[in-house]
Amino acid sequence: MNRAYFPVEPGAPEPLRMTVTRQVRFEEVDSLGIVWHGRYAGYFEDARVALLDRHGIGYMDFLANRVIAPIRQLHVDYRRPLRFRDEFAIESLLHWTEAARINMEFVLRDAGGTVTTTGFTVQMMADMDGNTLMVPPPFFQAFVGRWRQGTLA
Repeated sequence: MNRAYFPVEPGAPEPLRMTVTRQVRFEEVDSLGIVWHGRYAGYFEDARVALLDRHGIGYMDFLANRVIAPIRQLHVDYRRPLRFRDEFAIESLLHWTEAARINMEFVLRDAGGTVTTTGFTVQMMADMDGNTLMVPPPFFQAFVGRWRQGTLA
């Protein structure tokens, strides 16, 4: 990557990471035989869901706590195309913040390990009426506390 998507806060713990693997399906390619650019948001979603669920802060956990986390920002940097049947990995990184938001970075690599795509999403936390939260809800604060203490499973 050429630059960091998110600034590193002094004293912040390392990002949480997880990698999922996929294979490009026929329905995901365009008439040129490469993955259509709009599919990358779905690839990011696959990796985001896996990482957040692993740590008990997935979509269903948010809903159980009457909080939503809509996407506020989505950014994609395309480097090399993926094609039908290509095997690839999506690495997701959850970056530290004490704000009521989720900063996720994504790195896609082909089967040979070459970076094909990078990007990020920012999700803001809100109540069920859509009002932006200024501080994270208690369940998320508890997660952040475990992260800072290094006690995440």
